[in-house]
Amino acid sequence: MNRHARPDFAVLGGGLCGRLVAWRLAGEGHRVALYERGDAAGTQAAAWVAAAMLAPLAEAASAELLITRLGASSLDSWPRVLAELPEPVFFQRNGTLVVWHHADRTEAPLFERRVRANAPAELLDGGFVALAGAQLGAAEPALAGRFNQGWLLPREGQLDNRQVLAALAAGLAERGVDTHWNTPVNEASLPEAGITIDCRGLGAKPVLPTLRGIRGEVARVHAPGLQLTRPVRLLHPRYPLYIAPKQNGLYVIGATEVEGEDMSPVSVRSALELLSAAFSVHPGFGEARILELNSQCRPTLPDHRPALFWDGARTLRVNGLYRHGYMIAPEVADEAVRFAAALLDGRIGDADAFAGWRREARWSELFPQDFAREPA
Repeated sequence: MNRHARPDFAVLGGGLCGRLVAWRLAGEGHRVALYERGDAAGTQAAAWVAAAMLAPLAEAASAELLITRLGASSLDSWPRVLAELPEPVFFQRNGTLVVWHHADRTEAPLFERRVRANAPAELLDGGFVALAGAQLGAAEPALAGRFNQGWLLPREGQLDNRQVLAALAAGLAERGVDTHWNTPVNEASLPEAGITIDCRGLGAKPVLPTLRGIRGEVARVHAPGLQLTRPVRLLHPRYPLYIAPKQNGLYVIGATEVEGEDMSPVSVRSALELLSAAFSVHPGFGEARILELNSQCRPTLPDHRPALFWDGARTLRVNGLYRHGYMIAPEVADEAVRFAAALLDGRIGDADAFAGWRREARWSELFPQDFAREPA
């Protein structure tokens, strides 16, 4: 890219979604500049802390149909994205195992009812397999004899979140994106560009006042002897848990959600809850080594849905991915890229054109009907 020419697009925010949007636009031949307040590794982004599970069916227990549909389509998109990146990324599609202790068995029918109510029919067909006794042990030998019942959701997957961020940074360089790391953007003096795409997450609060952060806390531990082969979710009335095995004995353990934009270190209570629940899944976690205890705040809109806000002029804002970032980001980013390209070439210039676009959009639910306003 000619760094002295005005870019077609200025992408604000270099977390997961911002990187995907900038990388996609550059791949279509556009001149793109990206501005990120943090470093190229992504250590200040919510995406740095995430477990990166691609689990639309399991998430249907607490997420609506739009989220699970976005997740199902994005799960199919991730292999194509990764194949184009210049660095390898750990990607697994070995399913999710859902288990519960006998004392918490009443949680199981509640989980099943919520999943069946919120998941698309195509995800449920063959994607929800009941296991009992030896079947569970055969599916996940490390847990043989520890749980009497469970469900295998065989189509789900996961990524290594930090490898994705690194590979996208390399992909941006490969495609000639003009990257400005460690460069905060002031709302009063935005970078010059044809179209501005705001992917700053909580950094966009000055222009999206109902945006809020929901704190999440995770542990990263090293337990090379356990050999779990897929993410495991533990149903519990107080301490629901996920354990995501990555490469080389690394496990990401999480589930806490706390209202409020508190970026302070993980509390003792949360650490005890997370690690005690993991120990209850397998006592081998008692010998694991704690590598990190991390917290971050996920950007969340009042309805917990992601949204694309057009200001009626030359700015598009992408926000509200909440706890589903990796699960839905490819489809949200692709919809943003399609809309931004239409803005650049003049296909969308007024309310009527926007309404026509929205009627035909693949993910029309992402666009508020009143295009210039944030939802109440």
